[in-house]
Amino acid sequence: AGAMSEGRPLRLLGLHGYRQSERRFRQRTGALRKALRGRAELVAVSAPHLVPGGGEVDDGDDPPRGWWFSGPGTFEAGEVAAAPAGLEESLSAVAVALAEHGPFDGLLGFSQGAALAAMVCALRARGDPRFPVAFAILVAGFASRAPAHSHFYREPITLPTLHVVGDADTVIAAPLSRELAQHFVEPVVLTHPGGHFVPAAAPQKKAYLDFLDRFCPGQGQ
Repeated sequence: AGAMSEGRPLRLLGLHGYRQSERRFRQRTGALRKALRGRAELVAVSAPHLVPGGGEVDDGDDPPRGWWFSGPGTFEAGEVAAAPAGLEESLSAVAVALAEHGPFDGLLGFSQGAALAAMVCALRARGDPRFPVAFAILVAGFASRAPAHSHFYREPITLPTLHVVGDADTVIAAPLSRELAQHFVEPVVLTHPGGHFVPAAAPQKKAYLDFLDRFCPGQGQ
């Protein structure tokens, strides 16, 4: 029931991209959070793994993080990783966040975080009690190429999803995001002309709200 019975805004757990963090994700989703104000609240969580080599000099208190690695301390979305590392810890971290900071209604993932959110959806659809979410918004998502992860995509994933695809995305090419959508039952696909970011202009705002209205009380129900 969640927000439906309580008449509160929906709550979304945000999963950031590779080399980001909860704080960076919050900084880069300001327009989105403003667009969703009153309708949905976005609460982000940091991935458990530090990315080796760091990033800019000033990020000592906010090092870049990742959800899993395709190679030793590295990640490439297109890599067919023989020995991917770190995914189980990240699934556990999401389960803990859902339990400790919940209740949450859905997930909002970006890039590697969207790929992780899709895996969570697959587990949820199979009845995994650790992930009590009803839907997901997947921005610049992709399906993991690692054979060890193929079980997530073996059967169609029944959770409702909104897939946001950037036509000019050079990090996660649009076909990869469309391919991920095909693993879901009745996915909603939203295309925007931009690149690798979470879009929140008027057309996307309408699509987010239309999708979220399916889970909000008294709005189209």
